[in-house]
Amino acid sequence: MHTCWFVGLTTLDVVHRADARPGRDEKVTAVRQDVAAGGPAANAAVTAAALGMRAVLVTALGDGPVAMAARSDLAAHGVEVHDVVGGQAFPLAVSAVLVDDATGERSVVSADAALADAPAPVNLPQLPTPDVVLLDGHHPAIARAVVDHLDGATSRPPVVLDAGRWRDVFADLLPAADVAALSADFTVPGHDDGASGARTLGAGAVVVTHGGGPVEWVDRSGSGMVDVPGVEVRDTLGAGDAFHGALVAALAAGESLPEACTTAARVATTRVQHVGPRAWLAELSR
Repeated sequence: MHTCWFVGLTTLDVVHRADARPGRDEKVTAVRQDVAAGGPAANAAVTAAALGMRAVLVTALGDGPVAMAARSDLAAHGVEVHDVVGGQAFPLAVSAVLVDDATGERSVVSADAALADAPAPVNLPQLPTPDVVLLDGHHPAIARAVVDHLDGATSRPPVVLDAGRWRDVFADLLPAADVAALSADFTVPGHDDGASGARTLGAGAVVVTHGGGPVEWVDRSGSGMVDVPGVEVRDTLGAGDAFHGALVAALAAGESLPEACTTAARVATTRVQHVGPRAWLAELSR
């Protein structure tokens, strides 16, 4: 079994699905409600675990009731949690998510990692050796500590950076990224194009997703595009995270970057066809 580390944010997502978005000072009745762990690193870890990887999540949870709910969901889906604030109080963010029942589009309000600074982990050498590591940059001290740890390793594993929107810490993390997985909206300050900016700052390869459009990839061997199957979209929540989790799993299994992009696009396509944050995972084992 291959081991993958997922380093970054965990939240607790409270997801409501409704026929319409509420207007100003208006309430609407949901047609469905789900509660699950969320966050880029956490969702990617859940996806990788469902694909047969040993998924280790290096994150900040703490011991409050919100963290207990998130931890329970992660454990139920096979994710091993390394909590850098274990045994302490920590204000884990609760994300309010609304999914449009007609289109599957989601809107999210969340504090992400802005409520408190998570400390650097102190016992990374005790964790199982990773084959691939994903960073989402949401807890800078954790991300930098992991990069330092990997740089000192005898055999450094590939690093994938999940870069949906610019964060200052990316100036430190992009040089460490073997693959920078960017959204189409990602920009680097001072650069007109996110992909070229990421390469200029040191990323070894770049993957750019365009929602339901083709996935672009560029590495030292060349460049290309991977088509994304056209399907009925029911729920886009966590689709990008599913892509990243599958990309990491595929790279850990030895696939080339174009092959891994194809695998990840297929997994993300499966995600958007199913309602709810976890029901779709059953499809991955079929």
